[in-house]
Amino acid sequence: MIIPMTAEEVNSSVFTPEFQVKGHSTCSLPFKDSLRKAGTWFIRVLLPVQIAASPFSHGFVASIYLIMTVDTKMNREDDKDKNSRSAYFGSPALDVSVAFPQATAASVFPPSVSDYYQFNDLLTPEEQALRKKVRQCMEKEIAPIMTKYWEKAEFPFHVIPKLGDLCIAGGTIKGYGCPGMTITGSAIATAEVARVDASCSTFILVHSSLAMLTIALCGSEEQKQKYLPSLAKLDTIACWALTEPENGSDASGLRTTATKVEGGWLIEGKKRWIGNSTFADLLVIFARNTITNEINGFIIKKNSPGLMVTKIENKIGLRIVQNGDIVMNKVFVPDEDRLPGVNSFKDTNKVLAVSRVMVAWQPIGIAMGVYDMCHRYLKEREQFGAPLAAFQVNQQKLVLMLGNVQAMFLMGWRLCKLYEKGTMTPGQASLGKAWITLRARETVALGRELLGGNGILSDFLVAKAFCDLEPIYTYEGTYDINTLVTGREITGVASFKPASLAKRSRL
Repeated sequence: MIIPMTAEEVNSSVFTPEFQVKGHSTCSLPFKDSLRKAGTWFIRVLLPVQIAASPFSHGFVASIYLIMTVDTKMNREDDKDKNSRSAYFGSPALDVSVAFPQATAASVFPPSVSDYYQFNDLLTPEEQALRKKVRQCMEKEIAPIMTKYWEKAEFPFHVIPKLGDLCIAGGTIKGYGCPGMTITGSAIATAEVARVDASCSTFILVHSSLAMLTIALCGSEEQKQKYLPSLAKLDTIACWALTEPENGSDASGLRTTATKVEGGWLIEGKKRWIGNSTFADLLVIFARNTITNEINGFIIKKNSPGLMVTKIENKIGLRIVQNGDIVMNKVFVPDEDRLPGVNSFKDTNKVLAVSRVMVAWQPIGIAMGVYDMCHRYLKEREQFGAPLAAFQVNQQKLVLMLGNVQAMFLMGWRLCKLYEKGTMTPGQASLGKAWITLRARETVALGRELLGGNGILSDFLVAKAFCDLEPIYTYEGTYDINTLVTGREITGVASFKPASLAKRSRL
């Protein structure tokens, strides 16, 4: 039997045919719940049934096969997107709490349980209060939405005012509307943001510890007064452009040029992997002076003639961060926007010394969040009639993760104290960044193992953290480059390039 129906008929409450499957009680076929409001939809049900109000019900029971065809007479919008399997099959993807009710997803962020050695006691009351404020904001405002935006590789612009209210942009900068906190306080804030979402922490780091700090350390008084107050409130956003398509680790060999002209400079060249660049109001750019051959710094405004920024697509990590390719075709920068404190590549090291410490605290935060997630998951998830936490191998992995977090935190804290004393060396900063990211990689990999199949779902944080950690392992100096910086410092021998190229190296 074929029953054609329109969408209006199906969506009305009139048609609710009752039928009896052999061995089962009479029930109604839930057409209305099964149907999408828009689209062409076919339901085919092949069942042995007894129709309650049919001619066959007079005196005998007949088993028949009923084929019901429902056609809404509308074009299915979902059919236009064959890449969406849930849409293609006519039903929305199940919320993870429904599909997997045994463990809580990261949208409800787990309580912090990683401070096993009570490092919080090492912080000042102000730093403890800051930590609590940032943690509450991230768990309330960011955790519920992070997976959605990560999957779409889009930035949640609506949360920028909430991040601005935290008053952490500008970090250690004093005055000009900046918080002027200790580097320890700034590092703790970085870790707390990264604990919930690494992309948000990268957004703040690029804006604050790179772009804003460059203006604060290398800018004129007029530039500081003009730009820093609005940047501190996140009313305007900045990016920091050093890396180029052909110069990554060899950043000192950058090829973008700055040519002096009347009233300013013409900037020509390319930059790559520049975070925040697709929507930044200000771009802090480094270019080679065509007269002195030294590196100079400049502030370029958004929408300047000759400036083109294109989003880098198809990333597997830090997907929320909007990295861009920048092309500058004779972009004019007035003299007032040249940074007077940048006259060689060494001047960038004043900024990188701080940012490298901050970046070292990102994997600390990521590892804390992954540990917190695994700790809760192992107690909630059961197999073989017992929680996963009851199995020895799982406890061993969890304890190894916990030990890594304690060691990472202590190293990061000591790095901050060396900086505050004014005794931190580039080699110490590089060792911190290299070793901490290495241990974080191990920690997150163990977490992925502990979550089994759910370890590859971004809903449970660990898979997302696993991917987000990879670019952090690479940027602000790869693991290998950072070990060579430390190696040069402890041996007195530079080994960045083969001996045949040593004379050409600027490192």
